[in-house]
Amino acid sequence: MFIENPEFRFRIIDTEQSLQDILPQLEKSSYLSVDLEADSMFNFREKVCLIQLAVPKINLVVDPFKINSLEPLKPLFLNQEIQKIFHGADYDIRSLYRDFGFEINNLFDTELACRFLGANETGLDAVLRERFDIHLDKRFQRKDWSDRPLSEEMVEYAARDVVHLHALAGLLQDELKRKGRYDWVVEECGILSKVRPAMTNTEALFLKFKGSGRLDRRSLSVLEQLLQLRIRIAEKKNRPVFKIMSSRALLRLANEKPKTVMDLQKKDFLSDRQTNMFGESVIAAVQKGMEVSEKDLPVYPRKKAPVMGPEIPGRVKAIKKWRDQLAEELHMDPAMLFNRALMTAIAIKRPDNLISLGEVDGIRNWQEKEFGKEILKILSHQK
Repeated sequence: MFIENPEFRFRIIDTEQSLQDILPQLEKSSYLSVDLEADSMFNFREKVCLIQLAVPKINLVVDPFKINSLEPLKPLFLNQEIQKIFHGADYDIRSLYRDFGFEINNLFDTELACRFLGANETGLDAVLRERFDIHLDKRFQRKDWSDRPLSEEMVEYAARDVVHLHALAGLLQDELKRKGRYDWVVEECGILSKVRPAMTNTEALFLKFKGSGRLDRRSLSVLEQLLQLRIRIAEKKNRPVFKIMSSRALLRLANEKPKTVMDLQKKDFLSDRQTNMFGESVIAAVQKGMEVSEKDLPVYPRKKAPVMGPEIPGRVKAIKKWRDQLAEELHMDPAMLFNRALMTAIAIKRPDNLISLGEVDGIRNWQEKEFGKEILKILSHQK
């Protein structure tokens, strides 16, 4: 169905037939602008709730809740001849692969392009405001997109997010080419298109919990039980984990290890509502963590820093000095050129030719091609 107002026309794709009918027109285009809306702020297992697509004179909002299979879209995203334009593609690529198995070929990320052009603000609303004096309506940014029915205003809001991506991409690509950075972004987009969602595994939850590395083994044991409790409650209530208990509260509970619900109330570990709902379960989790035997207590894995000779810091310092000066000349974030890990890897290997430099783990082709000789020259003057 088409939704029209005097300024904007878009179509909602909510049946298998309407999807099949529109595909030939999408396949004729040389580009496909893409965005999506998800519900990570509202549900335990996040999912894609809308997919917005735009080609010349066609603006679409695909509703995956109403279409049994989006399989017909797979070849479109795989088609190397059609450039897929996203803004801030990382999350979208992971989500589309997780929910529908979509793989993206020929990606161009306008947010990444902005960073390679040295933009101070790279959010889509800021970029469109600066480049086109267009102000996006952000009223529905924090709405629950899984809640049906969606209002016409919400769907129109979603549709408008992709309308200007093609014009923006063209502008940025021209500027990148003028500055000799287009190939840099193309290579980075190719790498970005291969990101995938984290696979579910059985490793301890505390390993991905910020701040857990500062805890002793007993506290880690308590924290792990609390994290498992939070996951169970969140799944049962179908709520994001952060809306059950905050990470800050869990860290404090793991450190102080309250023994009774009264302790929870006295020290305000949780809100009154949380204490009433989860208090007994929290105390039971703390107790369970305390009952783990000494020999079975978890150990936080410490990565051993590679053994480096005394000459390595000097090499890193020399590369960094050169990089920072280059970044200033190019008006770029220095880390976009060479991050600390890559500079250290180069310093440790100390390549003396371009082939050897290209073997350094993590180095891009554009970095080797554009700056390889300069790096080799810097290293030749170091011990």
